[in-house]
Amino acid sequence: MNISELLELLIAHPSDKLQFVLPTGDSVPPHFHVTEVARVDKTFIDCGGTQRHTTTCQLQLWTADDFEHQLYANKLTKILNLAESILKAEDLSIEIEFGQCVASMYTVGNVVAAFGTLQFFLVGKATDCLAKDKCGVEGCTDARVLLNKRACC
Repeated sequence: MNISELLELLIAHPSDKLQFVLPTGDSVPPHFHVTEVARVDKTFIDCGGTQRHTTTCQLQLWTADDFEHQLYANKLTKILNLAESILKAEDLSIEIEFGQCVASMYTVGNVVAAFGTLQFFLVGKATDCLAKDKCGVEGCTDARVLLNKRACC
């Protein structure tokens, strides 16, 4: 999912509550805050020596003791609009950062709009070799499939 797709959903459902469902089936507590909207530029060298660059929009979710707090679609739209000057693009892929003890990174796998709630089903991010042809790795298993079958996220 990218920023423009997210905004389109939020604008279409302005009064909906937001729910983020982790790969385990548990949900981020409903009183979460979006504490950061970031443009993350990453330049790196893969194990085959190829220089690469990625840019994403990272939303950080956080919970506190304010159990009455609830974020609705129209409020997240306002937050994203405030971040427009740093994001500089609406086609950036969205990553979600959340963790109560250890922060984990997710992408959005699916979104369901039902009963006044936008449910974002998150998929765990996994590492991968980007230069399999150069480093001679054989028999690679898709780590994302393994990660999402595990009990932890």
